[in-house]
Amino acid sequence: MTREKKAEVLELIAQKLEEYPTVYLTDFTGLSVAEITQLRRRFREAGVEFRVVKNTLLRIAMERVNRDGEKLEAYLEGPTAIALTGDPAQPARIIKTFWKDLGANKPLVKAALVEDALYPGEEIDVLASLKSRDELIGDIIGLLLAPISNVVGAVQAPGSALVGALQTIAEKETES
Repeated sequence: MTREKKAEVLELIAQKLEEYPTVYLTDFTGLSVAEITQLRRRFREAGVEFRVVKNTLLRIAMERVNRDGEKLEAYLEGPTAIALTGDPAQPARIIKTFWKDLGANKPLVKAALVEDALYPGEEIDVLASLKSRDELIGDIIGLLLAPISNVVGAVQAPGSALVGALQTIAEKETES
C-alpha cells in the first residue's frame, strides 16, 4: 500500500470512528469469500459499516480521534475487520444469527468498544441483548402514556356507568 493510499485509508477510518460510537473488532479467519460477502451484505442491510483494516492504521486513527484505543490494544493482533454502528446491539445480533446459519462461531468477536466501554468478545450475548435507542424510547413513551390512559379510563368508567343508569331509569319511566 502506498503512503498516499495509507493516508487516505487512515483518514476514512478516523472519520468513521468519529461518526459511530460503537466499534466491534472481529477476526474473519476461516471464512470463505462467499461467507464474508454474505456477512457484509447483512451488515450493510442493517446500516452497519464493516471493513477489513490494518491494526496499525486502526491504532493511529483511534489516537487521532481521541478514542480509547489503548483499551483495544490487546485485541489488535492478527486479521481484523471492524463493524461500526450507532446501535451497539445490532452487530452482535447479526453475528449471532450468522453463526447460527453458518453452524460455526465465525467471525470471532475480539472485543467491542461501546461509548468508550470495553466489552470482550465473550460478552457478545450481553451486547446482543441490549435494546436499541428506538426500543428504549418506545419503552419510555409507553411508560409515560400508561398512567394517562389509566386516568382516562378511570374518568370515563364512572361516566359511562352513570349514562347507563340514566338510560335504564328513562326506559323504565317511558314503560310506566
